Amino acid sequence: MERSQERNGGEGVAGREPGGEGLRLRREIGLWSAVSLMAGCMIGSGVFMSPQGVLVYMGSPGASLMVWAGCGLLAMMGALCYAELSALVPKSGGEYAYILQIFGSLPAFLVIYTFVLLVRPAAIAAVSLSFAEYAVTPFYPGCSSMPQAVLKGVAASCILLLTLVNCWSSRLATMLVNVCAVAKVFSLLVIVVGGAVVLGQGRGHTETFLLAFHNTTQQAGRIGMAFYQGMWSFDGWNNVNYVVEELKNPKQNLVWAVMIAIPLVTSLYLLVNISYLLVLSPNEILSSDAMAVSWGLLLEFLPLTLCCPRNQVLGAWAWLVPLAVVLSTFGSANGMFFGGSRVCYVAAREGHMVLGVTILDHTVESVGDRDVCVGQTVWGQRGRATGAEPSW
Repeated sequence: MERSQERNGGEGVAGREPGGEGLRLRREIGLWSAVSLMAGCMIGSGVFMSPQGVLVYMGSPGASLMVWAGCGLLAMMGALCYAELSALVPKSGGEYAYILQIFGSLPAFLVIYTFVLLVRPAAIAAVSLSFAEYAVTPFYPGCSSMPQAVLKGVAASCILLLTLVNCWSSRLATMLVNVCAVAKVFSLLVIVVGGAVVLGQGRGHTETFLLAFHNTTQQAGRIGMAFYQGMWSFDGWNNVNYVVEELKNPKQNLVWAVMIAIPLVTSLYLLVNISYLLVLSPNEILSSDAMAVSWGLLLEFLPLTLCCPRNQVLGAWAWLVPLAVVLSTFGSANGMFFGGSRVCYVAAREGHMVLGVTILDHTVESVGDRDVCVGQTVWGQRGRATGAEPSW
């Protein structure tokens, strides 16, 4: 693929196929960027909220850890199946491209409009509301519920900012994915190390693990709901399939990205949940609305001011936990914008969306997906305004 040149002599983001098929997005996503995108989309708000739901439905800490491991196994199996499909159908668009190739145009048309109008905007709205909750919580100490107007205003600001980033520059969006992925892994490692320190000091709730499977539920419905809560934290494992045409050496790097990202995320999730159980009692976990904040600190905050903390683990550095969660949810929402715009581009190329979405601006750094980003923003704002959010 020949690289197009910018007006000032630099490189654009589109290239022309040798066979004369027109412009295509250049392959700029390497292995570690693919790992960052996959892990970054998976590590969002779920692991900071879902432990509560998993523990509620399973009834015991040991069984909840088994559910987390099972969710990681299911995500791995799904991602490997998608990798095989990607090798057979080497197109961006993920499940849309596969359904189009296998079942034809009508099912694919229905899938893409469900994706554009319902699935992706609702997910963006949900993650943005989680971002808002963690961003606002430190300034409302002791409040059982945050002011809804404030939460929705912050969530709307998050959506609008990410719209501007993805419209302005594809490379800037990719850089943001990588930076946020590092921040997410760092935030989880802080929780893991903090739990290990508490255990080493002999202050951990080790009695929780002595009766790890006590009171475990036997009801299939509750087990299914526990898996539903856990799988929310693994959502995003298929995002790399949305951009496979931009992936360097996709047949090799896609499989390696799956084999690196999902075991890494699963291991971190298990260690984080063990840290939660060491620092917080099951009753504290069940009564917490913001798990990571409850783990890191029990602070008395004043607006814009940190008072003397009465903390659980991190002392004066306890503010790092809500900051890390904010960066985590922000990066997850950015990954949804990044992958979602590529799905719409592929659908428009196949004639299932307006042709304007297929425009590639090869003279600047941005991809011609501005209409897509704006559309996602409008529907994301609609979901935010109506409070559309999955049940954690």
